[in-house]
Amino acid sequence: MSADAEQASSIAGRLAEVRAEIAAAAKAAGRDPESVKLIAVSKTHPADAVEEAIAAGQRLFGENRVQEALDKFPALKERHPDIELHIIGPLQSNKVKDAVAIADCIQSVDREKIAKAIAKEMAEQGRRPKLLVQVNTGEEPQKAGIPPAEVEAFVKMCRDELGLEIAGLMCIPPLDEEPALHFALLEKLATKLGLSELSMGMSGDYEKAVQFGATYVRVGTAIFGARDYS
Repeated sequence: MSADAEQASSIAGRLAEVRAEIAAAAKAAGRDPESVKLIAVSKTHPADAVEEAIAAGQRLFGENRVQEALDKFPALKERHPDIELHIIGPLQSNKVKDAVAIADCIQSVDREKIAKAIAKEMAEQGRRPKLLVQVNTGEEPQKAGIPPAEVEAFVKMCRDELGLEIAGLMCIPPLDEEPALHFALLEKLATKLGLSELSMGMSGDYEKAVQFGATYVRVGTAIFGARDYS
């Protein structure tokens, strides 16, 4: 394999490609490329793969499961104190304590019970990770998230009753629908509520998400390769 081919197949090479595509999409949309942050989603990939990404300059990482984050990231954070960990998967009540302890951002605040548990743990631990509300833009019954019509009331409850600072919104569009429609809806909701952060776009559609104002894009497979669920 040539040096160029080896680089292109490596995590560093794939990171460089994704960053270049994000920058190009941002410029095409009249945005500063620096306004879009890349979250490398390391779900099912080992700590060694995360180390490769860190060596290539990546500092933001996302995990779906709190237990997997606990298995990988305490040691990584000890070696690299400047990395950020985002929890991006659905949060179970019994994992909120650990999530607040380890995460720099929880992107999946998706119901009142979880919001209350987060507020309690923040008060007890003295930690305040950034919080994003997950919106079920497709109103899919099997998917977590607040229905669009209820987002305003939910954010108000988080702010006024629980004292939580909500930084933005997150969504995962339905697989069989045009993602742009969902990105546009999320952007409209965030603007209405005065929220600055928009987490949307994954490996297959992050360039489109950038066009609609994404400030975070969550990319896993395009960086780390196919996931091993065995």
